[in-house]
Amino acid sequence: MSQIKDNTVQVVFISLLLDLLAFTMILPLLPALLDYYKEIEDDRGIYFKILYYIQNVRTFFDAPDKVNTVLYGGFLGSMYSFLQFLSSPIVGALSDIYGRKPLMIFCLTGIALSYLLWALSCNFTIFVLARFVGGISKGNINLSMAIISDVTSPKTRGKAMALVGIAFSVGFVVGPMIGAFFSWVFSDNRKEAWYIIPAVFALFLATSDLFFIICYLKESLPLNRRTNTLISSVSGIFTYINPIDLFQFNGVSGLNLQDKKNLRTLGYAYFMYLFVYSGLEFTLTFLTHYLFKFTSMQQGWMFLGIGLVMAILQGSWVRTIPPNKTKSVAELGLWLIIPAFICLGFANDILTLSIGLLLFAISTAMVVTCMMTLVTRIGPDHQKGAITGVFRSLGALARACGPIVASSAFWYMGSKTTYLTGAVFLFFPPIILQTIKSF
Repeated sequence: MSQIKDNTVQVVFISLLLDLLAFTMILPLLPALLDYYKEIEDDRGIYFKILYYIQNVRTFFDAPDKVNTVLYGGFLGSMYSFLQFLSSPIVGALSDIYGRKPLMIFCLTGIALSYLLWALSCNFTIFVLARFVGGISKGNINLSMAIISDVTSPKTRGKAMALVGIAFSVGFVVGPMIGAFFSWVFSDNRKEAWYIIPAVFALFLATSDLFFIICYLKESLPLNRRTNTLISSVSGIFTYINPIDLFQFNGVSGLNLQDKKNLRTLGYAYFMYLFVYSGLEFTLTFLTHYLFKFTSMQQGWMFLGIGLVMAILQGSWVRTIPPNKTKSVAELGLWLIIPAFICLGFANDILTLSIGLLLFAISTAMVVTCMMTLVTRIGPDHQKGAITGVFRSLGALARACGPIVASSAFWYMGSKTTYLTGAVFLFFPPIILQTIKSF
């Protein structure tokens, strides 16, 4: 039985790695893709209709004209995260009824379809549709957390969750490098449909992931541990996407008062942390480009360094944290992100910037993995999918809102004020987390 559990964790790790490689490789290609669609679209196309509103935002904040592409990328990224926010808790709740594997196959099929649409995106409308399908199908990450929760004990869960963190770190290091390679290869030829080859490669990774899951993933939630009912009707579905209900975890049944209180506290701390963190993280490229004149290649090396630090910490230390220390490590990580952003706010030289980025990487390696481990310890087994789905949906909502707010503040108030204000608000998550006493 232990061997089966170990194999399941390994299968989830490989699946996440394939998914994240495909997901992140588009990131360095996005500016060139937007430029390409701008050239081939006419003034009546959806590209220029969206651009009209972005221009109004840029003018309002008196941002330079060259940030249009960045704001456009922010719009697409926010849309993607918002769709995850809508889909994650619903997919998680359905998996508690029908099992993890069928819903995982459904999500991965949707993700593969999104890359197929990307390969066929001869206009911007189809490309936006591809991003829409990909975002609404992104419940596989939530399901991966639920599967790990199914097959691990409280003692081994932290180690398994750290593997998830390693998959994210490796994916966000290697994936953009693959995308940068394609960008370099096609840098001299932007007129033709150059995006087809990277899109087909992403499709290959996604379909490999799909068939890998079909062949090797064993159902982790037996029939006797499944829930029999889903909150029905339109109002019931709304429970899973209404922010008020999400923060209250009203879509999860069978919780005692203490479990519900702990989940709500974790949800508040996680949302506030990720709202500020994701916004400031999104503006890092602005900061290094405008203040330090970093080229795209230098920014690539910056994120490579961040990813390597995270992968090393999660592979060597975070995965060995004892269960009784998980909460204290999460709190430490939340405290460390504050001086990280203070350093970045005051950074006028490479040394201060490097110290801030190092603290940023160390904190990131600790916080998300430990908080996801904490949330999987709460509630009955037959509700793990719904619980992790709501939790990740709160994170997706934070990532949908944070970059918009931070980008607007960045251009309106400047980098220093934005980062220092964010650092002040980051005092609240560790204070909130400290109120939980039962872990």
